[in-house]
Amino acid sequence: MKNLAFLLLLCCAACQSPQSSQDQTDLPGVQIAETEAMAADKALRHVVLFKFKDTASAEDIKSVEDAFAALPAKIPEIKDFEWGTNNSPEGLDKGFTHCFLLTFDSDEGRATYLPHPDHKLFGESLSPFLEDVLVVDYWN
Repeated sequence: MKNLAFLLLLCCAACQSPQSSQDQTDLPGVQIAETEAMAADKALRHVVLFKFKDTASAEDIKSVEDAFAALPAKIPEIKDFEWGTNNSPEGLDKGFTHCFLLTFDSDEGRATYLPHPDHKLFGESLSPFLEDVLVVDYWN
């Protein structure tokens, strides 16, 4: 009889488990907090690579660098901006020498930036100097 009672108690204990963390994420408040935390950690990166024409002078290239670097002050949706020139020893750059990295908080920020008059004006000024442009966007 003691064995039967012990076995019954053991079965009851095995069938009752504490609420799992998966069950807790089904609560609306937890889902909202997790979504906000994930959004706070995410950033939309907009990578722009330039290959300049052989005819572009050092002064031409400097003017392009300066004009691109001026965009964040004109377009508040750009949350971060950095750029540099290629220094990879791999030799796989295919002639692209300049990399510009813009950061946006959202798809909407990028959607505002792309047709923004200052961005359009900048883009229109590039054709005399650029042989090619490559753009890649990603979420981190």
